[in-house]
Amino acid sequence: MQLIRGLHNLKPEHRGCVATIGNFDGVHLGHQAVFAELLAEGRRLGLPACVISFEPQPLEFFAPQRAPARLTRLREKLQVIAASGIERVLLLEFNPHLAAMTAEDFVQRILLDGLGVRHLYVGDDFRFGQGRGGDKALLERMGRRLGFAVDNLCTRSLGGARISSTRIRAALEQGDLALAAACLGRPYRVCGRVIHGAKRGRTIGFPTANLDLKRRVCPLRGVFAVRLGGLYPNQALPGVANIGNRPTVSGPPRYLLEVHLFDFTEQIYGRQVEVEFVQRLREERRFDSFEQLRRQIELDGFRARQVLGAGVSPDQDKNGL
Repeated sequence: MQLIRGLHNLKPEHRGCVATIGNFDGVHLGHQAVFAELLAEGRRLGLPACVISFEPQPLEFFAPQRAPARLTRLREKLQVIAASGIERVLLLEFNPHLAAMTAEDFVQRILLDGLGVRHLYVGDDFRFGQGRGGDKALLERMGRRLGFAVDNLCTRSLGGARISSTRIRAALEQGDLALAAACLGRPYRVCGRVIHGAKRGRTIGFPTANLDLKRRVCPLRGVFAVRLGGLYPNQALPGVANIGNRPTVSGPPRYLLEVHLFDFTEQIYGRQVEVEFVQRLREERRFDSFEQLRRQIELDGFRARQVLGAGVSPDQDKNGL
């Protein structure tokens, strides 16, 4: 998949495509259905399929405090889009210049002069351009005049309700990983690089791999049974993870994912890994002492081993857990 970063990187060879526009957070089954339709139309016309997206997402630019938690970081989103077969992504920086561009200019400069779009897919509620002045009706009018077709995005439903990023986000916040996975078409995962932490976990017998999530908020919070991939080919390691602000630990609030891998002693700082969330065990909470925290982590580890079929550790067997 070819990634084009910014309007200034569009070249004459990029003209001529079928396209869709959106945030595509999560790249769920509804998005994947759109991509499948886009690819089919591209094959019919002999043109590449292009996804147009934004970084940051528009609401993150206009009202960052109200912007919802992302399901996927940019890196993760691009990986799933590429896996769907899309040939190109045009990633536009959402900045004051783009926010001030009129809808008509957006169509002319980006869709026509830049990409030479022949067929465009958007949702009925799609809005774009300065003051959200552009909509599907405007696109249809300009398309008839300028020679490109406009169609609705197809939608997918599950259990009688539309699959959407908002629905998946709510499922994750409620700990319903099964519903989130059913809407995504895959288990919910988070990627990141293992960083150095305060190393407090090892002082109570539970060293952790710490991942900086590089996001202000996350739809998940609490303690989970997890599998960690990326260290060995085709092998995921079982563990227990805490994701949140670590209320028992003093210091400035920071959203962090900490994973304790069972029966694992290797140093993995700097490695890029992927954490799959299997089942929520409990909510994050504050403990009065590290000894209380240590005992709770023992119980969490025992439950996570049961969920993952990872067996019981010698210490747990000795302690009767």
